[in-house]
Amino acid sequence: MPLYRDDAIVLRTQKLGEADRIVTLLTREHGKVRAVGKGVRRTSSRFGARLEPFMVVDAQLHVGRSLDTVTQAETVGPYARAICADYTLYTAGAAMLEAADRLVEAEREPAVQQYWLLAGALRALSQRDHAPSLVLDSYLLRAFAVAGWAPSFTDCARCGEPGPHHAFSVATGGAVCARCRPPGSTAPAPETFALLAALLTGEWAVADAAGERHRKEASGLVAAYTQYYLERTLRSLRHVDRTPTTVREV
Repeated sequence: MPLYRDDAIVLRTQKLGEADRIVTLLTREHGKVRAVGKGVRRTSSRFGARLEPFMVVDAQLHVGRSLDTVTQAETVGPYARAICADYTLYTAGAAMLEAADRLVEAEREPAVQQYWLLAGALRALSQRDHAPSLVLDSYLLRAFAVAGWAPSFTDCARCGEPGPHHAFSVATGGAVCARCRPPGSTAPAPETFALLAALLTGEWAVADAAGERHRKEASGLVAAYTQYYLERTLRSLRHVDRTPTTVREV
């Protein structure tokens, strides 16, 4: 039976039998893979703790007919302990994992950009580099951009007229000019537009300096954008703790 190795992020798990677990992995080279971890729920398991959500591992797998089998797992990014120990980090991280699972729908199709994007977001979350809500919103915006749904926060998303503009339409794809503005568009504050643009491009100095009001407004728009283009709600988003938190000093 052929073997392969790949770096992988554990997206979710489910029990199988008395001691096994089905693990959904987002791998660097093989895309999304579902595999069985035999005996990993036993306390004597050699690598059961490494196959938990939020962990990044170097995994060796046997190719199976429907499900592969994890035969080895070495820790690459031990993010689970830090994220699971804090409710705010956990809820933000859970939304990221669910989004990645939804965006990478087909199994065994390479999704290298989505892998690196999620790995970096989980690292930033566990290290408290920025507020968890900012990390989550930045991850979602970038993940949708990689998937082909990049929003526009400066130029008009419909006609391309240079901005800044004052209206935002989820269905149109972002900022819209006065001529293209459809009914039901919102009118975010200019500072919110600036924050959203910074989150999409990774300008963290701008994002970290944003006020709480604009962070909340941006989060609402990101959530609406996510729901519209996934055509369903991320269940984890409703549990995200948006309480202001401090970040790690460097």
